[in-house]
Amino acid sequence: MKVKTSGVWQMTLAMMISGTVGWPVVILGLPATTVVFWRCAFGALAMLVACALLRLLKKGRLTRRQAAIAVLGGIALVLNWTLLFAAYSYASIAVATVTYHVQPFMLVGLGVLFFGEKLTANKIAWLLLAFGGMLLIITGKHDGAASGSHYFTGVMLALGAAFMYAVAAAIVKQLKGVPPHLIVLIQLTVGVVLLAPFAGLDALPSTANAWLLLATLGLVHTGLMSSLLYSAIQKIPTSLVGALSFIYPLVAIIVDWAVFSHRLSLMQLLGAAAILLAAAGMNFGWRLMRAKKKPCLADERQTP
Repeated sequence: MKVKTSGVWQMTLAMMISGTVGWPVVILGLPATTVVFWRCAFGALAMLVACALLRLLKKGRLTRRQAAIAVLGGIALVLNWTLLFAAYSYASIAVATVTYHVQPFMLVGLGVLFFGEKLTANKIAWLLLAFGGMLLIITGKHDGAASGSHYFTGVMLALGAAFMYAVAAAIVKQLKGVPPHLIVLIQLTVGVVLLAPFAGLDALPSTANAWLLLATLGLVHTGLMSSLLYSAIQKIPTSLVGALSFIYPLVAIIVDWAVFSHRLSLMQLLGAAAILLAAAGMNFGWRLMRAKKKPCLADERQTP
């Protein structure tokens, strides 16, 4: 019981940290590629220490195939962060984060296309609800928001981020048995190498506050959050992980309102509720449609 309780607190804290990631990104005002590069750099440092403490750096821990798959996942993860951070400046933290949570449906689509998974009528129903919510968000821009074209760009960037996250998750599914901390270390290292040419290293941040925010993104929002998340996943049921994951978008909406005074319009709120409800339904296997009852054997034997 104590183990489960500690897992709940760890998952809750991890999701609260995730929900505040947009705060330092927006305050920094740097290009998304620069922010993601330094997030990867500081995060890789944190994960290197974690892997060393957990003795995960032994030779032969990974096969070449597993290493190659982890690298591909790293490319997808870096693109995911870059697109999401870029979306914040076009739409808002709240809109981008909620739109980003259509990712479960994109993962379902990838499962159908590449892994032979079945698309049930119930999943289609939740998908349609999420699609309706997305339309409400796209059309529900209030008067104080960014111009229509910029807002639409932000929503599309968030959808692109969700797709890349689904790709990363599908790739990581192929790495069962590989320690998650080691996977993240590889992915962050890939991010450092991939984004170095685009990170503006010839014009480094000049203030201590900027360096503090970048270090916070890497050490807290990546290193600490990942450690808490992985520890929690090992202690609590998957259903509880899914339930607590909705703390992330809720915290993001509160941060966007409290810090940046971005309030969602009524249509945006309805769209956000529809997307989060649909995502919850997918996570927990809720049924919108009842399965047809099969006639029992006794009934089949009865004559009319």
